[in-house]
Amino acid sequence: MQNAITELEQLTLNNRSKSFLKETAKWTKFLSIMGFIGIGLMVIFSFFAGTILQNLPNAQPIPMDMGLTLTITYLVIAVLYFFPVYYLFQFSNKMKTALLTKNDDTLSDAFEVLKSHYKFIGVFAIIMISIYLLIFVFAMLGAAMA
Repeated sequence: MQNAITELEQLTLNNRSKSFLKETAKWTKFLSIMGFIGIGLMVIFSFFAGTILQNLPNAQPIPMDMGLTLTITYLVIAVLYFFPVYYLFQFSNKMKTALLTKNDDTLSDAFEVLKSHYKFIGVFAIIMISIYLLIFVFAMLGAAMA
């Protein structure tokens, strides 16, 4: 009788699984390209955010340092957004290569970058939830003191 680890080492992909992975690779390629376009637009917008907001009709004049603040904020968001999009792009390329060459190491590499994508998203979600909780706690403390 084989143990579970040995059985997992013999895992093979049938044609249906390969078809699903191929389709997944296509969609992740599409989503990553859309993400790169979004990042590019965000970077472009970051450099003109102050000017755009100042020239809106019926807009109040914004302080001069607000344009710099918006630029930096959008650039930081673009950098944070880059990593999960890049991981998706890598997954797509490696998965397509693994399916074409039938290389187990390339398949493992593809799943490794997919794991990195989800790990990044998970850690980022935990950080954002923590920030929201801190804001909520400080808001409640501020309301209690008023």
